[in-house]
Amino acid sequence: MKRIGVLGSGKGSNFGALAEAAREGKLPVKIALALTDVPGAGILDLAAKYRIPADYVPPGAFRTKLSPEAEREYARRLKEAGVELVALAGFMRMLKPPFLEAFPDAVMNIHPSLLPAFPGLESWKQALDYGVRFAGCTVHFVTPEMDAGPIIAQAVVPVLPHDTPYTLHARIQAQEHKLYVECVKLWAEGRLRVEGRTVAVSA
Repeated sequence: MKRIGVLGSGKGSNFGALAEAAREGKLPVKIALALTDVPGAGILDLAAKYRIPADYVPPGAFRTKLSPEAEREYARRLKEAGVELVALAGFMRMLKPPFLEAFPDAVMNIHPSLLPAFPGLESWKQALDYGVRFAGCTVHFVTPEMDAGPIIAQAVVPVLPHDTPYTLHARIQAQEHKLYVECVKLWAEGRLRVEGRTVAVSA
């Protein structure tokens, strides 16, 4: 069975969706390790609930990325756990080439917008402020550029007339939990292949 690791900075709702799908046998992977850059993050409590090894690893002095030393430590821990795919679940730091090169075409992220529209923070609020009629979420492979890697799949959510940032975000998250499981399953089944800027999905 394929082994994955999860990095998260917050409450870990997407991590919970992956863990629940794996426990129910809907996702043919073993979550071997969860790591966080935030002490006391909710993802640690969820990991304990699902009996998944988890730890806080100090991120270093930078605000938006891991220090080189921290990147090496994260990669070392994941490699020691036999991790083949790294799934980012609300991990709020950029990952740089040394880490990405340790897991080539095997770092996956979910972002709450229809990329390339609205990269960065609070993208659901960006979408609402812009006045778009449709929002959604994107699963993509990670590259050094923010939210710019090859797209695996997207899910569309209509923006309703009386939406608030909270209601729109909640509906997007409901789709995230389904889409992330589907994409990790495709990877586990060996059905994803990166071809330049695109991801081919085999039958």
